[in-house]
Amino acid sequence: MATQIDIEHFLLTVQKAIRNKKVPVVDLIAVQTKDPFKVLVATILSARTKDEVTAKASARLFVRAATPQQLAILSEEEIAKLIFPVGFYKTKARHLSRLPAALAQFDYLVPKTINELLTLPGVGRKTANLVVSVAFNLPAICVDTHVHRIMNIWQYVTTDTPEKTEMALRKKLPQRFWISVNSILVAFGQSICRPVGPLCDSCVLTDQCPKNGVTPRRTKKMATTQNQYTFVSWNVNGIRAIEKKGFVEILQEMNADIIGIQETKAQPNQLSDNLKNIPGYTSYWHSAEKKGYSGVAFYSRLKPVAVHYGLGIEKFDCEGRVLTLEFDSFYLLTIYFPNAGEGLKRLDYKLQFNNALEKHCKQLEKKKDVILCGDFNVAHKEIDLKNPKNNVKNAGFTPEERRWMDGFIDRADYIDTFRMFNQEPEQYSWWSYRFNARSKNVGWRIDYFCVNKNAEKKVLDAKILQEVMGSDHCPVVLNYAQ
Repeated sequence: MATQIDIEHFLLTVQKAIRNKKVPVVDLIAVQTKDPFKVLVATILSARTKDEVTAKASARLFVRAATPQQLAILSEEEIAKLIFPVGFYKTKARHLSRLPAALAQFDYLVPKTINELLTLPGVGRKTANLVVSVAFNLPAICVDTHVHRIMNIWQYVTTDTPEKTEMALRKKLPQRFWISVNSILVAFGQSICRPVGPLCDSCVLTDQCPKNGVTPRRTKKMATTQNQYTFVSWNVNGIRAIEKKGFVEILQEMNADIIGIQETKAQPNQLSDNLKNIPGYTSYWHSAEKKGYSGVAFYSRLKPVAVHYGLGIEKFDCEGRVLTLEFDSFYLLTIYFPNAGEGLKRLDYKLQFNNALEKHCKQLEKKKDVILCGDFNVAHKEIDLKNPKNNVKNAGFTPEERRWMDGFIDRADYIDTFRMFNQEPEQYSWWSYRFNARSKNVGWRIDYFCVNKNAEKKVLDAKILQEVMGSDHCPVVLNYAQ
């Protein structure tokens, strides 16, 4: 249920607190140019891209194409080169190459209404609202992930998608805040109320904020008194690709003790120094023999007593799927489970891997506790994906895969830590890149932290960081007692 906070007080207080912070790049371009076309293009480029990258890419593009007519002269390939490395630059280049033709029906002027803007390639509701409010100074509510997340943290709304947040805000947010709410909360969300490690200890609203679903950053004092480890697991879907999207900065913001990575898709000699040597962390890598495929890794602040590579079975280990850090009282494994594949061609291979892994864990368990993290490539229960009935015969939700997961939980006595704390539906960790699945929250929960039964008592919390972008997966977190 939504809380009756004083939204005017909250927004004005935040606005004052962030007055010296960087404004979102789209707002900056609007102030500098007063040009709706440039605002529209910059907004398209900004999706899932850091502001600094958007600003540089926009500047390069506008030198060559400051008008729709000039943009029409450029090929899709030329546009892609100019805007690289914004997120999904190839898709955005395709949208931009089609934009002049779409604007022709409006005499090459950017339209002022939401419905007309939605007819343009690459424009969804967030982009349309942002253009209306920023470029034309007309009442519109742009809801990006920061607005959606913070309004739910404040419990001013209780919604599960940005679109639902927009509709809820249209009904209750005073109209005088419609235009400014996005720039206020984006700056606030980037600097203070961050998705990972929010600075609650220095927030002007800390004593008034409901802090719904928030885990504040661990200060040195907190880390000492709480006596817990923070572990993160993340399928990055190509670590060299996500490096260009601010991976190192995101990892540092997480402030975790250990981060398990899956699907690195890289050999050690293909990694930059920035990836191999993140300050405060030691990295460990287990790559597939096949280049650009599979692979797992760890970044750890804690020094292990030993590092173990693979399961000791060549047909699995050659794909770089299991890496284990051994500590005094527990083993921590990062695992990239095989995908059953199109047409379930690799289902038998996956089930063999699953059984070998379970046997391996039971052997480790005889010595000390076992913590597994990673992309299991299976949604265990119907609650764990959006459309269960349509996916029964698809990889990741077949009866055979789910039956093994049942056995791993029930027969082998391993605990799905997230479900210890959260029994709500629509809690997903992976979304297809197609059909705007993430913005609609049409996803699957296939990333897990599991622990053996004896370790259950040390599990303090588990959560999914759905707002962290960069991959088609988001990170999952385990707080574990020292």
